[in-house]
Amino acid sequence: MENGQRFPAQKFPALYVRDFRLFWLGQIISLSGTWMHSVAQSWLVYSLTKSPLYLGIVASLSSLPILLFTLFGGMVADRYPKRNILIITQIMSIIPALTVAILADKNIITVWHVGIIATFLGTVNAFDVPARQAFLAEVVVKADITNAIALNSAAFNGARIIGPVIAGFIISSIGIPACFYINAVSFIPVIFALSKIKAKGAIKAYQSNIWKDIADGWRFIVKEKPVLYMMALIAVFSLFGIPYITLLPVLAGEILNVGARGLSFLVASAGAGSFIAAMMIAFKGEVRRKDIYITLSGLVFSLAILGISFSRNFYLSVLFIFFAGWGIVSFLATSNSFIQHAVPDSLRGRVMSLYTLVFLGFAPVGNSIIGITAHSLGTVASLKIFAILCIVGSIIFSRKFKMGN
Repeated sequence: MENGQRFPAQKFPALYVRDFRLFWLGQIISLSGTWMHSVAQSWLVYSLTKSPLYLGIVASLSSLPILLFTLFGGMVADRYPKRNILIITQIMSIIPALTVAILADKNIITVWHVGIIATFLGTVNAFDVPARQAFLAEVVVKADITNAIALNSAAFNGARIIGPVIAGFIISSIGIPACFYINAVSFIPVIFALSKIKAKGAIKAYQSNIWKDIADGWRFIVKEKPVLYMMALIAVFSLFGIPYITLLPVLAGEILNVGARGLSFLVASAGAGSFIAAMMIAFKGEVRRKDIYITLSGLVFSLAILGISFSRNFYLSVLFIFFAGWGIVSFLATSNSFIQHAVPDSLRGRVMSLYTLVFLGFAPVGNSIIGITAHSLGTVASLKIFAILCIVGSIIFSRKFKMGN
């Protein structure tokens, strides 16, 4: 099938587009390495400090650059070929993986080394994520955007199952540095795939004023009330819900007493739920009642976090984390699709950079809050408080979103 054409009868039409297929297959390998890196980094920080506070700090440093620079990343995505941006960011991502691998291998690494390296990688991601989100809409036709987003999410979360499980066994049998070395190598396939993609990403923005470019994206969101309400709930989840992942090493090490291998299964469970959510949406092709689906998935995510806070059983915790993964990806994939259909092509990079800002950029604030709260009140108490905030946010959103449509 030629790029940009579509056969409506197909269940996964995006996979019949050559450019998307190359990009998708390359990402599966790269993202598996990225999740290995993530689990190894969490366990490394926990091994060095035994502190939820430092887990929160390092997680914050990973995402702080996204808060600071992702709006510029969106502007760059609208001004320059997106494929070229992605090739550069993937090459740059090899550097932190190799650096932390060598330092850990030499046994000279400290938590501050990890923090600095995480900050560098976060800066790369501030330009990578908006370009990646906007690029999807240019390698498939508009009718297949939901399918492409869902399949992209499936790749991300399939890797979230594979990567952590492999990481758990590698950490136990070979050691932490091996995970970082493997991650460095895993970027090569996606760089190769991007080099073979024909679509480079159209250049849509021609403004010379940087701040006006960025402001145009804000004005669109404020004008489109359903998009504004959606962004607000994403911000609530980023601040108080998604950071639960940061505390998983503490849950594994101190509350459930299951160690590094148990941690890998907890992370993989979230990945399994997320993968199933993404595949459900990909198989449907399009979610007809987005208002109901988005509200329901947001509530499932929030209630699952509340369940995690009460659980003291490993298998029950795995189940709750599975539903947390299903809920957040169902919510985000459907929200992403809603926004991508609403935004004009000329603003896509900038609006998706704002999506990235509230989804990932608010994470350093959320990780800091949950790290400080867990340090002061305890891990379990902080999870309960934040779960309730997410439930309240979901209920308010359901009312506002219905009225705004």
